[in-house]
Amino acid sequence: MAFDDSKAGVQGLVENGVEKVPRMFYCEHSHDYGFVSASNSKISIPIIDLTGIHDDPNLRDGVVGKVRYACEKWGFFQVINHGIPTHVLDGMIKGTRMFHQQDAEVRKEYYTRDFSRKVAYLSNYTLYEDPSADWRDTIAFSLAPDHPKAEEFPAVCRFVIIVIQLLALFTLAHATISWDSIQLVMI
Repeated sequence: MAFDDSKAGVQGLVENGVEKVPRMFYCEHSHDYGFVSASNSKISIPIIDLTGIHDDPNLRDGVVGKVRYACEKWGFFQVINHGIPTHVLDGMIKGTRMFHQQDAEVRKEYYTRDFSRKVAYLSNYTLYEDPSADWRDTIAFSLAPDHPKAEEFPAVCRFVIIVIQLLALFTLAHATISWDSIQLVMI
């Protein structure tokens, strides 16, 4: 497929001046879903509260069950009281944006459909299976069980990914981390 072979993703279409959404992104049944806005929606996505999970094994087991349910029935959920400071979350968003705003030739270095790679940039995980494609690009990092070396991460978001990696290691060890000593600076 020419779109995938370009390795430029949806961002590449926009950068090349595409003014009309290509047919491959149309969903034939999209009109069947109706329009849902925040004001008329009765949908409430699952919210997972992590308060106290390190102190109470029963509470932790309950949260694990809620995550399992949300993944199986919804495919996504919102996590609250996770302890990740706003400046780290903001850094994640900034790092992601910076990656996608790079020159296409730099992004192409990471484009792959090889899901065994530790760093992967791609459009649509299920591009060849689904009847329509999603209008999005993804940068994904596999941090466990064997984490990538720092130099494998894209330079523009390397620092924030290392911070996330440290957070994951501390979380897996059920330790706490003092975020006061970590300054997130993206240049």
